[in-house]
Amino acid sequence: MPEVDDVAEVEDVTVRLPGMRVSYDSVTLDESGLAPTWTEQLQAWLNDAIAAGAAEPNAMVLATADAEGRPSSRTVLCKGLDARGVVFYTNYTSAKSHDLTVTRYASATFPWLALHRQVNIRGEVEKVGAAETATYWASRPRGSQLGAWASPQSRVVEGRRSLENALHAVQRQFADVERVPVPPHWGGWRIRPEVVEFWQGREDRMHDRLRYVRDDDGWRIERVAP
Repeated sequence: MPEVDDVAEVEDVTVRLPGMRVSYDSVTLDESGLAPTWTEQLQAWLNDAIAAGAAEPNAMVLATADAEGRPSSRTVLCKGLDARGVVFYTNYTSAKSHDLTVTRYASATFPWLALHRQVNIRGEVEKVGAAETATYWASRPRGSQLGAWASPQSRVVEGRRSLENALHAVQRQFADVERVPVPPHWGGWRIRPEVVEFWQGREDRMHDRLRYVRDDDGWRIERVAP
């Protein structure tokens, strides 16, 4: 049973929730100010987030759904950005990879809260090629490489000790190996955007929402009501 003080604290937070809000500044997002492509616009906002000192500016919330349509979300790091889409890397046996294998579709949101901005990307997914994956893998710290070998991502484990034992085993396995190879169960996913929406917070909740939408003729820009 929770302590009385703990219950009171939870109730106090709950009471305050309806009144918790941020008054956004009057920075505008206008059609005339958008970059010619979604890639350039996203890169510009990413640069702004980096310059502002945002924590993990390349973090994005990835949303997937399983075969029954049940959604799940988690934060991953964007490790590639070009005209083809945005890329993140993971274990191909993970829950998210199982979802993506079934539906071939995903959504990702960059939440730059301090800048009153967010960018949402939606589209089909594809696996990143082996050569591109290998290039990124080589840039990862050795500890992260070993962790990718050791962790049975998304599977139930007996406890922290089992994970540490698995890591120690992998460390011994590759102790005399200068370059740790890419695990066969690990690689990248690319989201190929159909829609990329740029959201700028505005006063009185009259936010700016502009999005690039792919069609047969290329890309068009449209404004969406907040």
